[in-house]
Amino acid sequence: MPDSRSGLAAKSYAVFAKDWRQEIRSRFALNTILMFGVTTLTIVSFSLGKAGLPAKFQAALFWIIMFFSSTAALAQVFVREEEAGTSLALKLHTDPTAVYLGKFAFNLILLILLAVIITPLYFVFTDATTTRIPAFLSVLALGIICMGAASTLVAAIIAKAAMRGALFAVLSFPILILPLILLVEATTKVMSEVSVGGIAAPVQGLFAYAVIMITASLMLFKFVWQE
Repeated sequence: MPDSRSGLAAKSYAVFAKDWRQEIRSRFALNTILMFGVTTLTIVSFSLGKAGLPAKFQAALFWIIMFFSSTAALAQVFVREEEAGTSLALKLHTDPTAVYLGKFAFNLILLILLAVIITPLYFVFTDATTTRIPAFLSVLALGIICMGAASTLVAAIIAKAAMRGALFAVLSFPILILPLILLVEATTKVMSEVSVGGIAAPVQGLFAYAVIMITASLMLFKFVWQE
């Protein structure tokens, strides 16, 4: 780890790099989210068959798959520290803000990789279509940031709990219900070819949520982490 004179960015990167090296060796989180996502998507596509669904249902299915696939592994970002006994070293030698930012960056990478796999497969396996690719990618990016910010804080809260997996999903859903509603609304409008002005409201709501959640997480994480 960088010493105390190192900048916040260097410390945050050190936390991220440590987690990424561990993930490359074990590939637990990557395999979990990808297998869960692909399996869920395959079941959904076979269940739907050739039946056409309205854009609102297509958008809802997409974000349901993204949410539950992410909850399968994002909780591990702090659980591994507790299981390996390294959480105390991080608490003693690393600034809490750097820990949060490093873990947040790691979760973002996992979510980006999940989206890269799930998104094209979703459009291939279902009858969902859109010509508004830049708008869809913008909504997807905001969704990833919102999910990453909230899930990182929740993962820190439940790290010492016995039933971590179930508790993570239970705590994440109430926090993410608002952005999920906004994401479904924005994605529905993108798939329905609504004008850019028509999707401005949910996009602004997602941006505001992301800013508020990241700010609140940075303020609260110190107390959660050092508890």
